[in-house]
Amino acid sequence: MPAAVPHRSGAGSPGHRPADARRPAANPWKIDLRELGRRPGALQELDRTIPAPADWRVELIGVPEGAGVDLHLRLESVMEGVLVTGELDVPVTGSCARCLEPVEDRLSLDVQELFAYEGSTTEATSEEDEVRRVEGDFLDLEPLLRDTVVLSLPLAPVCTENCAGLCVDCGQRLDDLPADHAHEVLDQRWAALTERFATTSSPGTPGENPTPEEN
Repeated sequence: MPAAVPHRSGAGSPGHRPADARRPAANPWKIDLRELGRRPGALQELDRTIPAPADWRVELIGVPEGAGVDLHLRLESVMEGVLVTGELDVPVTGSCARCLEPVEDRLSLDVQELFAYEGSTTEATSEEDEVRRVEGDFLDLEPLLRDTVVLSLPLAPVCTENCAGLCVDCGQRLDDLPADHAHEVLDQRWAALTERFATTSSPGTPGENPTPEEN
């Protein structure tokens, strides 16, 4: 009687690929390049909207976490890697640096970057932080697009170019106040003396000579 052949978990027909190999990357920013291939001149259009991560911002303004980042990109296979060109469109919110009022805007930014293949001349002759790299069969767009957005954000956003800011005395927004808005500034060195004279000159103050009555 022939010996039983042990069952091997995961065995399949020739050419069978594990489910994990067919499953799209969980990270929506990672682009599968297997369809594009490495033949120079091959093109792939990418139009999608992806929720923004939490750190696309500077101190006063940034992209709200979860806001849709609209991508309109073209991936082109070249000798040294994958050339990414196109445009991204994203909302930004924050606070005016002068008056702290809310600020809302949209940015439309151009994108152009070469992702080098491992072992290419570009990869071999560039420092680690000088070139972006293709990671196996995938290309991670998030670091590139984050840098593109964050470097375009103003460090001191304003609600309007002519925003006058806040009143240093009362803290109200100057653009909402009358043109002649002002506060009396009293020299503190004379404050006590001014208060004393104001008290002694009041009617009925002890020591003050009464007004003579008419006969």
